[in-house]
Amino acid sequence: MTEAQPSLAEQIDSDLKQAMRERDDVAKLTLRSVKTALTEAAKSGQQHALSEEEVLAVIRREAKQRRETAQEYERLGAQAQAADELAELAVLERYLPRQLTAVEIEEIVRSVIAETGASTPRDMGRVMSAAMERVKGAADGKVVNQIARRHLGA
Repeated sequence: MTEAQPSLAEQIDSDLKQAMRERDDVAKLTLRSVKTALTEAAKSGQQHALSEEEVLAVIRREAKQRRETAQEYERLGAQAQAADELAELAVLERYLPRQLTAVEIEEIVRSVIAETGASTPRDMGRVMSAAMERVKGAADGKVVNQIARRHLGA
């Protein structure tokens, strides 16, 4: 008999305890932050237990925040702070599905353009909605948008 896979939230709890035992400050700080965000998400609106998809959405949001903050620090020349944010991002990425490569995104965008008959920048909305439906969190929307713009001549 195989044991049931722990939920994402249970895995985060377990990994937080492990990080505390190992004195892994980056993982500990990051996972505590995620747990706080999960608690806030569960309490928003009507209090409820979060589904796996809602937990993933919170982790994606936290990862995006780290990515954007790291980029801002790099732009300002604060390499140490950028490195800290990227270290936290690496912890979060353990819980996210594998991200698509630029080549994979390119293929999806091309097929969506072919299927929708899109040819001008005015078709961008149709292309983006169909492409984002296909990538379902496995690609950053900015990257998909840039590739779609390039193909539509925008």
